[in-house]
Amino acid sequence: MNLSVLIMSLLLLASSVHAQENTPMRPPSVTAQGEAVITAEPDQAQIDIGVLTQARNAPDAAKENAEKLSRVLAQIKKILGKGDEVKTTGYSLNPNYRYPQGGKPEITGYTAANVLQIRTGNLADVGKLIDAGMQSGANQINRLVFTLKDDHSAQVQALRMAAQKAQSKAEEMAGSLGLKVVRVLSLTENERGVRPIIAQTRGVQAEALSSAAPTPVEAGTIEVRSSVTLSAEIGPR
Repeated sequence: MNLSVLIMSLLLLASSVHAQENTPMRPPSVTAQGEAVITAEPDQAQIDIGVLTQARNAPDAAKENAEKLSRVLAQIKKILGKGDEVKTTGYSLNPNYRYPQGGKPEITGYTAANVLQIRTGNLADVGKLIDAGMQSGANQINRLVFTLKDDHSAQVQALRMAAQKAQSKAEEMAGSLGLKVVRVLSLTENERGVRPIIAQTRGVQAEALSSAAPTPVEAGTIEVRSSVTLSAEIGPR
């Protein structure tokens, strides 16, 4: 080995040793996960109801649908309170086909469909709205969901509980080794979620179409979930 190569090797070695000496050592730490689920009472309902009509030609199907929809809207608006709303979220007019064996498809008529979305903060009116819609011309309940108008406070509460659980786990792990948590190094939110209540609409539709008895609707409770990962430095007691 010539002198220049030897000098270069020694310089590289010295630089590596110096870098290692100046690199701070990572303190001993523990990592824990915390998860919390809380329940909240819903304060809002969303009902998607539909008017479906069929006729031999497109204008008749559309006309009948419009007439029924006007009656449905008139009855629903009588029940809606302040802050409630109703709007159209879907409309379609499509041909119906018959497929004869070995022949070309034939148009047998037309189907018009219109979907209204209702939002109300008065959960006691949900059954009344369903009955009013079905009795005035609607013939489909596409969706019934109970939610929270503002889920931020519930999510913050779940997040706080998850963080406390993660910290408690870290302290228990440190304590089992005869150590203690010195400080929190990092706290990361993994996921959060609000699970709305989606009611079974088939049963609601059947009851609404049957007798004059009001449709029974029970909202239940909403689940709000949060999870975090906490990393903490540990040291002697």
